[in-house]
Amino acid sequence: MAKKTSKEKKQIGELIDVIVLAADEKKANDIVTIDLTQFDTRVCDYFIICSADSSTQLESIVQNIQIKTKQSLKEAPFSTEGRKNAFWVIIDYIQVVVHVMQTQAREYYNLEGLWADASLHKRIINEN
Repeated sequence: MAKKTSKEKKQIGELIDVIVLAADEKKANDIVTIDLTQFDTRVCDYFIICSADSSTQLESIVQNIQIKTKQSLKEAPFSTEGRKNAFWVIIDYIQVVVHVMQTQAREYYNLEGLWADASLHKRIINEN
């Protein structure tokens, strides 16, 4: 993949921030960002992973992410998969792919473990 310009990096950073805040607003659990930029054969630059305790909460998180990215950044996802079963939903913003998973799916599939060589960042939300 080609090197990103500082403007592109800033836009990706803003997208990540909006997604994380939107997930946090709906009480998503254990929000992490995985930086994949060190890998030449990556499918995207970043994964954001969070979990939900129910299908209702999962749907609420997904909706809020899509609403907030559209309102704040005029960004719509390239695709969204998995909404019918509401067990694991993937929201694809090309450079950033969001995984919203029910807790048991997240524990079972262990995406953080699969990408253990990548830089993992827990997102801490300031509570002011």
